[in-house]
Amino acid sequence: MSDDDYGDYQVRPVRVDEWPALKELRLTALQDPLASIAFLQTYDDAVARPDAFWKERTAGAAEGGPNRQFVAETPDGGLAGMVTVLVEEPGTVDFAGERVERRQGHLVGVFVRQEHRGTTVARALFRAALDWTRERGDLARVRLMVHRDNARAEAFYRKAGFTRTRPLGDEYEMEHRTTP
Repeated sequence: MSDDDYGDYQVRPVRVDEWPALKELRLTALQDPLASIAFLQTYDDAVARPDAFWKERTAGAAEGGPNRQFVAETPDGGLAGMVTVLVEEPGTVDFAGERVERRQGHLVGVFVRQEHRGTTVARALFRAALDWTRERGDLARVRLMVHRDNARAEAFYRKAGFTRTRPLGDEYEMEHRTTP
């Protein structure tokens, strides 16, 4: 996949050597007021992780890894936002303890810095992530979870082509079909 230009932002897959910037972006995300309903990790847990954790996490989502993380880069080289596609394999057990029935993508770690919200960043990140899942050609669908109290996020996901499939506790699973 080639790098794409989205106005002032360049949306592209993360590079292995960017782990310090991704660590900083993740820690910023975990300090967001909605972090408690948007992420399955706390700031205290994340900040305590060693550099080896962040290096491995970044390598697993860079080109050549099993998953893919996309970032929106600003003209000055900063990171405005991120989204990660985890590939879930049939027969594995997902975070909710349920058996995965078919190979699918799972969007996680969606975050846009406050000063870049309301721009094209989120839409561009989702487009890149969904394009990557379609290019793979082997994912039946892409799903994500949204907290029932996060109406703004759900509205955005609907505009991106996601529909609710089922409730899961305090969240709704939403999906985007990649194949008929």
